[in-house]
Amino acid sequence: MNSSGFALRRVREEMIEKLLELGIKDFRVLDAISQVPRHIFVDEALRSRAYENRSLTIGYQQTISQPYIVARMTELLISHTKSRGKVLDKVLELGSGCGYQSAVLSYFCEKVDAIERIKPLVQKARDNLAELKIHNVQFKYGDGYIDYDKSVKYDGILCAAAPRSYPEDLISVLKNNAKLVLPVGGNSQKLNVITKKHDDNFDEDIYEDVSFVPMLSGKSEDGNDICCLLYTSPSPRD
Repeated sequence: MNSSGFALRRVREEMIEKLLELGIKDFRVLDAISQVPRHIFVDEALRSRAYENRSLTIGYQQTISQPYIVARMTELLISHTKSRGKVLDKVLELGSGCGYQSAVLSYFCEKVDAIERIKPLVQKARDNLAELKIHNVQFKYGDGYIDYDKSVKYDGILCAAAPRSYPEDLISVLKNNAKLVLPVGGNSQKLNVITKKHDDNFDEDIYEDVSFVPMLSGKSEDGNDICCLLYTSPSPRD
């Protein structure tokens, strides 16, 4: 291994040590995070910072989530399972961005249906996962509020953008005992976990403060519509 490869391995190990310090306890998640090379998901100029526990810009006023948040949301999504490997059949991801969270989910799911509203990011995510030879994630250019397959019952849903209140329609496409993990709020956001029960009943658990880009309706060819939509995108309950 050359010196650059050794240095890269060391900073990845330091990232895992940091996640342990921050309270990530599921070693399945830590193992998956350690296997995904975060540096390929960011621009060359930011690669030296790729394994810091911070969000980084990916263009189009979007960010790649900090490793702790990716680990935490994944840990919550699979918390009702115990075995290793692909413990979930089909998962829906909303707001897939550059594909980093998608790549981590691919270790736990037979198939990930990932939706992103910014068209260039869809192709970027496809290219990133193709480079990693990950083939069980299907990316779709669409509106996360409406463009998922409503005929499917998902084993889990993860949303990487924050609606002002959780979209209740998503609960109807969850299997019983499956979880919806998402940030909720405007300027102040909390990480929420909705667990589907029988007869459309559900439990809601609220966790730590988080900070995500807002979940916007519609689709964007280039991301330039984001500024004008930030304060006009309707809440699904409005």
